[in-house]
Amino acid sequence: MKLIFMGTPDFSVPALEALINDGHEILAVYTQPPRLAGRGQKERKSPVHLTAEKYNIEVRTPKTLRNEAEQKIFADTNADMAVVVAYGLILPKAVLDSCPCINIHASILPRWRGAAPIQRAILAGDSETGVTIMQMDEGLDTGDMLIWDKVKITNDMTAGTLHDVLSVMGADLIVKYIKQKDKIVAVKQEGEATYAEKINKNEASLNCNETVANFSARVRAFCPFPGAFFTYKNEKFKVLEASFKEASHNYEFGKIIDDKPTIAIKDGFFTPAVIQRQGKKAMPINDFLRGFKFIVGDAVT
Repeated sequence: MKLIFMGTPDFSVPALEALINDGHEILAVYTQPPRLAGRGQKERKSPVHLTAEKYNIEVRTPKTLRNEAEQKIFADTNADMAVVVAYGLILPKAVLDSCPCINIHASILPRWRGAAPIQRAILAGDSETGVTIMQMDEGLDTGDMLIWDKVKITNDMTAGTLHDVLSVMGADLIVKYIKQKDKIVAVKQEGEATYAEKINKNEASLNCNETVANFSARVRAFCPFPGAFFTYKNEKFKVLEASFKEASHNYEFGKIIDDKPTIAIKDGFFTPAVIQRQGKKAMPINDFLRGFKFIVGDAVT
């Protein structure tokens, strides 16, 4: 098929490469414009942009698709289909009417419509999630479902690991859908819709008054980004991995009870396994403690 591909982050790359490897002609790739990044504030192209260039595919980076000129460029491409995955721009009706627009969404709809379905699923303690291939309409992830697949969310799964699983699953599903699309019957979304709001960095602040289950979910949901953190002596420390133990105790929440350091929370304890001091690289806790000491009896907040 002759396709337009629309995507921006790492999550989108496996789908683009899967479509290329399956023999589809990618007429154009739409992605977010290069952004200033890093200490030097140099322009950085998106992962999808770099991948498209590797395959010598035309790259388009409009700031909006709401003007008629961009809509005409899109329509004049004469694609059989547009595949959209984490693109970052709203597709207006004129674009949606130009050709079938098929979205790869990282949840089983209608649960977790919106921007951050992976993190929200982990934060909510969901036991499973998945990928939905969806016919796009003018709503926010409200279109008919075409095919989908599920995966268990295990207790050691971070947003990073789940991201990678769902990214590959989405790539496999879009290839499968295109091969079988004439036999697939679209179905309406059923059940209660929930919305995966964009992550606010303040949500990554760890609260030692939380249960082990909720505390663990917060650490995993914000790994690798933005990184769940506690404050110790007015400095932020990100916890990217940790071990947990449920147990009743009489310690003040947040109290450091040994030099591992084991820290008391509402219904148990946690011990950082991978930690990152503000402005430094992440390190395994044993390596970190060679150059830093948490004082037993102090507290984190």
